[in-house]
Amino acid sequence: MSTAKPFALLLGGFLATQPAVGQRHEHHHQQEDAHGQVNFPVTCEPQGQARFDEAVAVLHSFGYDKARRGFLEVAGEDPACGMAWWGVAMTHFHQHWDQPTPDELAAGRDAAEKASALGARSERERAYIAAVRAFYRDPDRLDHPARALAYKAAMERLARDFPEDHEASVFYALALLATRRPDDTTYANQKQAAAILKRLLLERPEHPGIVHYTIHAFDYPELAELALPAARVYAKLAPAAPHALHMPSHIFTRLGLWEESIASNLHVARVAKELTARTHPGTVAFENLHGNDYLVYAYLQLGDDEKAREAVEEVARARRFDDPSFVVGYALVSVPARYALERRDWPAAAALELPEVGLRWENFPYARGNTYYANAIGAGRLGKVERARRAVAELTELHAALAAAPPRGSYDWAGRLEAMRLAAAGWLAYAEDRKNEAVGLLTAAAEKEEAVGKHPVTPGPILPAREMLGDLLLELGRPQQALAAYEATLADAPKRFNGLAGAGRAAELSGNREQARGYYKELLALCRPATCRRPAAQRAAAFLNRR
Repeated sequence: MSTAKPFALLLGGFLATQPAVGQRHEHHHQQEDAHGQVNFPVTCEPQGQARFDEAVAVLHSFGYDKARRGFLEVAGEDPACGMAWWGVAMTHFHQHWDQPTPDELAAGRDAAEKASALGARSERERAYIAAVRAFYRDPDRLDHPARALAYKAAMERLARDFPEDHEASVFYALALLATRRPDDTTYANQKQAAAILKRLLLERPEHPGIVHYTIHAFDYPELAELALPAARVYAKLAPAAPHALHMPSHIFTRLGLWEESIASNLHVARVAKELTARTHPGTVAFENLHGNDYLVYAYLQLGDDEKAREAVEEVARARRFDDPSFVVGYALVSVPARYALERRDWPAAAALELPEVGLRWENFPYARGNTYYANAIGAGRLGKVERARRAVAELTELHAALAAAPPRGSYDWAGRLEAMRLAAAGWLAYAEDRKNEAVGLLTAAAEKEEAVGKHPVTPGPILPAREMLGDLLLELGRPQQALAAYEATLADAPKRFNGLAGAGRAAELSGNREQARGYYKELLALCRPATCRRPAAQRAAAFLNRR
């Protein structure tokens, strides 16, 4: 995008600071509760200060449940501490993910009101409490984006009025990222947040929020490489936080570093399982499920379908959760859909159903869409017209309801559903022998998908629309156009197995043997020889073995 170069220039100095920070932490913070260092002084009882700081550090790594328990411990020991209830209210405000569920909204509002009733001894602390109350105020009259903007405005004033308070600036940077406009291709909020964080990093290199939110500011295809040092530092900085261990895989995924993504999320699984065994026995951690989505995605790009299957089965066994949030709902449906579609298992995709796990699926409509998306594509590829029609109708109904509802945050979920609906309709048109219409629908789906972008909850689309456009064009005997579609996909999502396989095949059918050899070599470099048995890899090897 045209804004990538200015953004990179603005933040290029960040790279120079990172190696020293990484070396500083490489052998530090190995204790069980290492979450980085936060200094957030409050005017409550002094004996609770260390616990309060630790809870804020955990909050910066999105460890909402653990942070909440920490703040409640402070409140239990010091019933007059209004800031403890500010902390509880903040744990129900998942700024970078999604709007709170009705239960979360009620709990957060109750905590914010308790904080306000107890008050605080300093103007600064009263400003923090007023800011979180601004988010929870009037939920019946104001939608989530309006209340999030009110919180952002309050944090902007707080950061301006108390410039020596690093926490105010860090939380303001997060609020900027959480209220970014989905249609703003200038990345105005991201630039502003990153500039704030870059300045703070020099003074507070051990602060988890500074490094964490910097990664989110760079989480775009053109900029991901700038975040690589920060991603690796974050994992070392807060090794007890599952989210800190997982976050590097956001950047590894953007860059096609599949082995590193796998190692990152296997580490997440170990830490998350140990944590839930202590705090929520018998449940599955939401970070474990979130990490499994990225893990399955990475295994599939290596052609390691057996390891992917093991992770899929682990997700399928999950029934009780430490935090039944939308992250859980998304992973439960995206993982099996991704596994079926990436492997071209059209019957399995067509037969997928929503898992019966006791979640309130009405809270997560966009998650449900992944199942219908898989149904439509699988049925369309099989020529099962009636099944494809039903799935497209379900997606259409879901999209219409979401488009008519108040916005659910800064991400355009209705736009994402529309891209999925268009792609699904494209494969239905293909099944009904409306080939030119199918090309038009998949082209429109790709354009919409790329305009909306990726939400942080997912490593990528369940199956990229432009990659599917390449598949369709190949089947229609238009390899040169197919090659352009695959190349566009690989520019945004490098080293995707199916993208490389499709590009190699399209180049081969276009008569460009050298270009085909290049793509096939790159494909086979990904494959683990003992586990990569897909037909596309075998076809690539056969092509390369010809003299």
